[in-house]
Amino acid sequence: MNQPLPSDRLETSFAPFRDKMQAEGLSDSAIRAFRGSYAALLAGETGMIPETSIRPVENLPKADALTAPEADRVSRLLKQTVLIKLNGGLGTGMGLEKAKSLLPVRGGDTFLDLIARQILRLRAQTGSDVPVFMLMNSFSTSADTAAHLEARFPQLGGREVWELMQNKVPKVLASTLEPAPWPSNPEQEWCPPGHGDIYACLAGSGWLERLLASGVRYAFVSNSDNLGATLDPAILAWFADSGMPFAMEVTRRTESDKKGGHLAMRLRDGRFLLRESAQCLKDDEKHFQDIERHRYFNTNNLWIDLQALEAALAANDGLIPLPPIMNKKTVDPRDASSPAVIQLETAMGAAIECFAGAGAIEVSRVRFAPVKTTSDLLAVRSDAYELTEDFCLRLHPSRQGQPPHLHLDPKLCKLVDGLEKNFPHTPSLLHCRSLLIHGPVECDEGVMFKGDAVIHNHTSSPVKLKAGTHEGTFSVGG
Repeated sequence: MNQPLPSDRLETSFAPFRDKMQAEGLSDSAIRAFRGSYAALLAGETGMIPETSIRPVENLPKADALTAPEADRVSRLLKQTVLIKLNGGLGTGMGLEKAKSLLPVRGGDTFLDLIARQILRLRAQTGSDVPVFMLMNSFSTSADTAAHLEARFPQLGGREVWELMQNKVPKVLASTLEPAPWPSNPEQEWCPPGHGDIYACLAGSGWLERLLASGVRYAFVSNSDNLGATLDPAILAWFADSGMPFAMEVTRRTESDKKGGHLAMRLRDGRFLLRESAQCLKDDEKHFQDIERHRYFNTNNLWIDLQALEAALAANDGLIPLPPIMNKKTVDPRDASSPAVIQLETAMGAAIECFAGAGAIEVSRVRFAPVKTTSDLLAVRSDAYELTEDFCLRLHPSRQGQPPHLHLDPKLCKLVDGLEKNFPHTPSLLHCRSLLIHGPVECDEGVMFKGDAVIHNHTSSPVKLKAGTHEGTFSVGG
């Protein structure tokens, strides 16, 4: 265990970061949160969570066993709830230069459209402007998101009533642990602080105080690209009745999740914690990826008691002491020869270890349908997912919780324009277990993949997939 740093050394080292963040107009809450992560870095902490320090979580309450509360109680609880969607991602990994939530997902409707429809449907049930709805935007997504919502859903109001703006933090020069300079493009001196920034955002923006003053006590937070994460009244009632300060929705890990963060219990104090792959020692990777041992995956659907959050902030000098994730990059990510930096990030789910009495609940896969790749996007656009009457996009019941496993040619389909060139029409994947595409294809309307389908095209001309059922292995050229 590293010894705490002398406060004078920490203050001297951190002063240039404080000055830089203050000059940028960042809040005291944002500065305190970053100072906590920087102190851990300066003290030599690695953020690693050894397998010997934790034990697996074996059994949790199940959301599917909950009973929906009576309508009048639902209405009362919704008046005490804010729904927050994380909307800071640009989807750059898919070649986007706008908010990922503005991608069309069903017909002409984008992720953001369906989220807005979910909110308006809930408000129609309560007959008022509750539940409160907020988007946590980044500087990169704010303008596009506001323009879209104000044009299509003016009844939601302007950004002053729904926007929570994400902070930014300085990159740390790896060689000196000082702020990283990059005069040729000063924007590259900054990076997103991860979605763990939500707690500093709520406090520093004044939104936490305003929400509590208006009678809002519970927050449900989820990603904007996960349309399965609706505000479920049964889970809301369970959380309210539990008295927990914080709860995480988790689902069973599958082979495709084995590199994602998992829930565990810390041996020294019995608290839940979240371990991400970046916090796993090399020697522990076998255990980390053992989905039978560590069976629960964080969906990033979180429930927070805002009164408990306010108390925790007051008790910890205005911050939630999240374990930092230390990502090693170059100051210009497109220039491998530029100086090495450390990007200090935090994950909002990691707050589960910061609240005594925090808990978790197991949910089915229908509440977890995030879109991180073009393969995910093709799947949710297909009939393997259904759009419910409450505008929730979830796996079709006949799939029994198992999404189709898609492996599209990364050279051709990694970016959205490549996906749409190869799949101008979305195929049926309802009865598809797995799909492997190698080489160019051109998917006509009416194509249905069934079982395990493999297409190997070793030529430069696309395989034209005609309407009808396709299964088994098909190879061209080579």
